[in-house]
Amino acid sequence: MAVVVRGQHQMSGPRVGYVSAQEWRCGEATTILGGMANRGRRWAWVVVLLVGVGLFLLVLETLIGTRNITFVPALIVLGAAVAPATFLTFAEGRSGRWRVPGAVVGLAAFLGGVIGVVAAGWLEFDTLRRLGVLPMVFVGLIEETAKLIVPVGILLLWRRHRTPGEGLVIGVASGAGFAALETMGYAFTTLVGSQGNLGAVEQTLLIRGLTAPAAHLSWTGLTAGALFAFAAAPGGRRLGAFLLTFAAAVALHTCWDTVGTPAAYLFIGAVSLGWLLLRLHLDREPKEGPPVNAYGIGGGPA
Repeated sequence: MAVVVRGQHQMSGPRVGYVSAQEWRCGEATTILGGMANRGRRWAWVVVLLVGVGLFLLVLETLIGTRNITFVPALIVLGAAVAPATFLTFAEGRSGRWRVPGAVVGLAAFLGGVIGVVAAGWLEFDTLRRLGVLPMVFVGLIEETAKLIVPVGILLLWRRHRTPGEGLVIGVASGAGFAALETMGYAFTTLVGSQGNLGAVEQTLLIRGLTAPAAHLSWTGLTAGALFAFAAAPGGRRLGAFLLTFAAAVALHTCWDTVGTPAAYLFIGAVSLGWLLLRLHLDREPKEGPPVNAYGIGGGPA
């Protein structure tokens, strides 16, 4: 038995443009599985969130029940990492496919966090020593620059992939690592300053976790995306777009650190996160379709 492709008449015997029923069913199965995989990647962030929150609550209950302070580091690490990891997974799978290999994303998050906080720490310390004060605009400029170190390194080494979408994901990863390590530092400082008050530590982790996607992750994702766009097609227009994006990220960061009212945080966060989500949509790459064979099975051109 043979199945006709593209409206041709049914007939038996092998001919070009015809596939067997078994081949047709295999193509349909590939289409279905490909769609399921795309949906799974798109909603993987929900799994990361639920598993992360579940592990955090498990460690918290164990800490309270056993009164064993050795669980405090695990509590802080999980509390600081869940929100950035969730949003990073959301950004990575937003187009229905993995834009950047997992190894590159993990490397960007780890090195971006460590190198970013270390570089920012030294630069802020040196600026404070030289000037006697540390203006908030300098903090924004230093930290936004430090978070771009690893994305720039990946851009120079990973030359085959320079799309704005890939740069955005790598920037979000670098910002996620930076935000997680910075939150760990704030949580530890709160723990020491409050003389072991777990309630104060939980509050710090909650507030910084909820605001991280609208702060470090958004700012670095936007600037890295603009940088990759310029690298993909160098020109005065895209260079100007990158410089304006970087300046806007520094300005938003400075306002975030300067204005301490809930309404201001809400407004700045809405602008930052809305801008990033818009770029995620505009830089979205086509979803991967099912493999297409010589007979045109899978919805692609024959």
